[in-house]
Amino acid sequence: MKNTTFHESRGYRFLTLWLPLILFLVFLLFPFYWTLVTSLKTDTELHSLTVVYWPQQPTLAAYRYLFQQYNFLHPMRNSLLVAVITMALSLTVSTLAAYSFSRFRFPGRKPLMMLFLTNNMFPTVLLLIPLFTNMRKLGLLYTPWSLVLSYTTFTIPFSVWLMNGYLNDLPVSLEEAVMVDGANRAQAFLRIVLPILLPCLLATGVYIFMQSWNEYTFAVLFTNEKSRTIPVALKNLIGQLGVQWELITAGGIITIIPVCIMFFFAQKRLVSGLTAGAVKG
Repeated sequence: MKNTTFHESRGYRFLTLWLPLILFLVFLLFPFYWTLVTSLKTDTELHSLTVVYWPQQPTLAAYRYLFQQYNFLHPMRNSLLVAVITMALSLTVSTLAAYSFSRFRFPGRKPLMMLFLTNNMFPTVLLLIPLFTNMRKLGLLYTPWSLVLSYTTFTIPFSVWLMNGYLNDLPVSLEEAVMVDGANRAQAFLRIVLPILLPCLLATGVYIFMQSWNEYTFAVLFTNEKSRTIPVALKNLIGQLGVQWELITAGGIITIIPVCIMFFFAQKRLVSGLTAGAVKG
């Protein structure tokens, strides 16, 4: 009787928990698997009438073409440069701004925070024309700096809100104790607040990096052949006569590798930073 109940409970647990979880993972991971498989197929298998779930003779011809003929390293360098600079600039500005909003009370504090929040209520495409005009007047059009400054317009407001919630959870007594011992406000921030803020900084940095790495709308308008980034380079593989699926999927696999590496090394701090910073606003 006990064994029957035990097996019934295991079967019920499998049907209610593990089977839906497995199906969800298959649904989630299958597009990545299909992208990888497509990038390894030959021309015959790509245009075959039958579905090929795994190529009989996997080939790296698409990857070789991207790096040898298409010069895919150039847009990769541009994307990495824009993403890193945007992340550093946005983190610096938003950290100082969030600390000021959290620790000081000044006129206009709440309206400014609401203004930061409303910035994310509108589609970024509305900023295309004014930003394009400003970049042309400043002489920054078709340079990486045009993308950096454009991306900060929507990464900084969200980052300020995210880190402000995290800073509000930190007790002010930690800084006051150090300041009583003779440290000034800047020293208390650098020695006490900044190390504790590291998980939230990492979570925010990953968000900024991914936004800058994957963004297409600004990149297609503010760049030329010399300064184009990965999304624009992949879009150029779609021509009037057809779509080069093997090249697009190979480029997609290469594109997600840096993000996967970042998540692999930062996953523990990333989870703690996201959950702590998103509790309060």
